[in-house]
Amino acid sequence: MQIWTTVILAVQLLTALIMIGLVLIQHGKGADMGASFGGGSSGSLFGASGSANFLSRSTAACATVFFLCTLALAYIGTTGSERAGSGSSVLDRAAPAAGASAPVPTGAIPGTVPGAIPGAVPVAPATGVPPAAAASQ
Repeated sequence: MQIWTTVILAVQLLTALIMIGLVLIQHGKGADMGASFGGGSSGSLFGASGSANFLSRSTAACATVFFLCTLALAYIGTTGSERAGSGSSVLDRAAPAAGASAPVPTGAIPGTVPGAIPGAVPVAPATGVPPAAAASQ
């Protein structure tokens, strides 16, 4: 299945690049409309501009192939996770047990803060209030 995903992704990438190139080299409709107001002769202002030429048909074909590749990749992406048994969403996967925690390193005392000096008194953060005033609050 990985080979098909790679092939479809490569076809989608090539189709996207070809479609970008085709769109950039086409003559826009706005240029015809602007030419009709100032000078030069234009075939039509707001009507049909004649039959589709090679570039517009090629662009439509590339867009169709790109759309089909996108649908195929979406289908492969959603069905692949269900077959693996991991669920279709991150939320469907099993949560770790409530009692499970990180393993305690060798030689550490359970319930202590790693890196703390034994016997040291924790210091409160500086808040701008004297310690005596903070204790009375």
